[in-house]
Amino acid sequence: MSKGHILVTGGAGFIGSHICYTLHQQGYTPVTLDNLTRGHRDAVRFGPLVEGDCGDAAVVQEICARYQPLAAMHFAAFIEVAESVKFPALFMENNRDKAQILFQTLQAAQVTKVVFSSTAAVYGMPDQNVPLTEDTTVKPINPYGQSKLEAEQFLRQLPLMNSVALRYFNASGAGTEAGLGEAHWPESHLIPNALLSAMGKKREGLTIFGQDYATPDGTAIRDYVHITDLADAHLRALDYLLQGGPSEIINLGSGQGYSVKQVVETTERVIGKPVPVTYGERRAGDPAMLVAGNAKAQQILGWKPLRGLEEIIQSAHAWHLSPRYDQLIATKRSL
Repeated sequence: MSKGHILVTGGAGFIGSHICYTLHQQGYTPVTLDNLTRGHRDAVRFGPLVEGDCGDAAVVQEICARYQPLAAMHFAAFIEVAESVKFPALFMENNRDKAQILFQTLQAAQVTKVVFSSTAAVYGMPDQNVPLTEDTTVKPINPYGQSKLEAEQFLRQLPLMNSVALRYFNASGAGTEAGLGEAHWPESHLIPNALLSAMGKKREGLTIFGQDYATPDGTAIRDYVHITDLADAHLRALDYLLQGGPSEIINLGSGQGYSVKQVVETTERVIGKPVPVTYGERRAGDPAMLVAGNAKAQQILGWKPLRGLEEIIQSAHAWHLSPRYDQLIATKRSL
């Protein structure tokens, strides 16, 4: 018997689909709301799919009336920093304005517990190269980070809502046991691109953007968290809210950063193949270092990541070797 329904916006995407699998494993029934512009219909296998937009109040109202969800988990957002710099209005509309409609509609329907997928990009260009805490000043340097910050702030201002905003960076790896993984077209994330380049599935190879950052090897440093660990944190945040916990902002990170060159070197070591690399200019809106500390996550959620960079790459490699990945990409390329 199900513990109850949970509304998952963006449940056909990379992170959202893994969350739906974990919800299912824990006895909940996820109800996915996704317009499928970037997600995969085939990834929705653990509960019903409502094809629609999270910014459509009528659709959200209908879901709340039909399924009476205990809570909502919001993942439906555009996430590419470079794209946000090129199309800022699009990102503000999709990530901020539609989120505001969603949150207001949920509150009116008395669905008052929300886990919000936020980002460490809200911190912008940190003054110090140390793991970020939740008290680090927020000053986004790109429209992606700004859109997420404004959505966060709006959610916290709603008087009846209890929420946990989870700020993280670079969800990576694959849930191989669930047959899920990243399947973006075109792909812009580092680890998949490094793997696909080494595997010969990305003929142009990997471009490293910028080698003159103020980091030990000149390339940007990021924090990578295995998608399975990330899903576990979201379930803990959900349970925290369902047990009456007050609103919180919590970073999800390993506390350990890896430069682009280190990720490439680890990829080569793990799969035993070279990654063909070329160098390009820095991308607009990219800070030198973003690493999220996890002390508050440990304290409030009892969470810390269990899987390191090598396991992330191993699981992603297995996923990118799978026929299922090839089928999903073929479908995306044909649209």
